[in-house]
Amino acid sequence: MAKGMRLDKLLSNLGYGSRKDIKLALKSRIVKVNGELEKDPARHVDPEKDVVEYNGERIEYREFIYLMLNKPDGYVSATFDNRDKTVLDLIDGEYLVFEPFPVGRLDKDTEGLLVLTNDGALAHRVLSPKKHVKKRYFALVEGEVTSDDIEAFSEGVELEDGYKTLPSQLEILESGETSRIELTIYEGKFHQVKRMFEAVGKKVTYLKRLSMGNLRLDESLGLGEYRELTGEELLMLEEER
Repeated sequence: MAKGMRLDKLLSNLGYGSRKDIKLALKSRIVKVNGELEKDPARHVDPEKDVVEYNGERIEYREFIYLMLNKPDGYVSATFDNRDKTVLDLIDGEYLVFEPFPVGRLDKDTEGLLVLTNDGALAHRVLSPKKHVKKRYFALVEGEVTSDDIEAFSEGVELEDGYKTLPSQLEILESGETSRIELTIYEGKFHQVKRMFEAVGKKVTYLKRLSMGNLRLDESLGLGEYRELTGEELLMLEEER
């Protein structure tokens, strides 16, 4: 947690306006520190100890935010894109001031669980290739998925570029002209699930991420909806197999 932070920086970080806006608010006598009116924007405050009020409302300072998003089709997992809408276009301004970014990525046409945070250390831990954080997906697959595919995936399949994937767990929910499956993988290569099925002669037509680590998507979230992670869910995200 930050200590000795300038008052104007703390307030602007929390979305109360630009440094200029904060200066005007201080002049308007609507900011208090520990019950006393404060006019100096350079006043240093300790967010853990000092009580800061803005227009009668006590400020709750947080360094990090952690959001669970049910990502819809059509949005790219990025903070900026010249052509497409990004997942940040779904997030309200009260969270955008923290400058969150997606932890990993989902393809533009893939739905489901996406975590956004401004905690770079957590993102690094979750995304580290050495960690092998499991990711579970639901997919619709064109073609009949069989026990041969289960066996192939359990041994790892060779992608078109020669890379052999780590062993994964394939579960067939329904097999037919269009099969319904769930797949758990332990790495995150580009378009990996789609490429794995292409390696066995099949095509993914719909893909949804259900979980990362032991953190599962809250199915009560509609597409495009999000909420903050609980402390327990944050721990689940980092748990390994």
